[in-house]
Amino acid sequence: MFEDTLELAENKLLLLYIINRLNLPVSNAQLTEMVLKINMMNYFLLQQYIDELVSAEFLRYASMSGSNRLTITDKGRKVLEMFGDRVSENKCEVVNEYIDKNWTEIEKDVTVSADYTIEKKDNFIVSLKVMEKDKLLIDIRFNVPTNKNARDLCAKWKENYVEMYEKITGILTEGL
Repeated sequence: MFEDTLELAENKLLLLYIINRLNLPVSNAQLTEMVLKINMMNYFLLQQYIDELVSAEFLRYASMSGSNRLTITDKGRKVLEMFGDRVSENKCEVVNEYIDKNWTEIEKDVTVSADYTIEKKDNFIVSLKVMEKDKLLIDIRFNVPTNKNARDLCAKWKENYVEMYEKITGILTEGL
């Protein structure tokens, strides 16, 4: 029983450590993907811990351009400062190694979004965004006629968002 309590506390501290280490607002899905990739805990416990950390006000959801992102609160940072040494060095090393190795992809996933919704049978709404920290740089929405068009545009945006952003802003500011 005591070991279960220690493991629960360590896992919650580990989540605080990860979000603090990233220093970027992340979606629940992004955090979940990372934790599952490094095989630190199972999905159901992870979701329970996130909910409990939010309820305790160690984490909070911040609404950023229509999506909710997790951030660590001052209260969460204080708890991490006081009890962070209870997270095993091995787990911290695994997290640090994963973040360092995948930083470019993590940052891109956090700052660039491309998705679509089905409005009608032949009408798909594509939404393309770029964020820089908590600042929205661009948010474009438009209709396309097919699911394939929507998927292709989303993939192209994720691969070439820098070039596309520069072209769009160049066209819009030309002659100003």
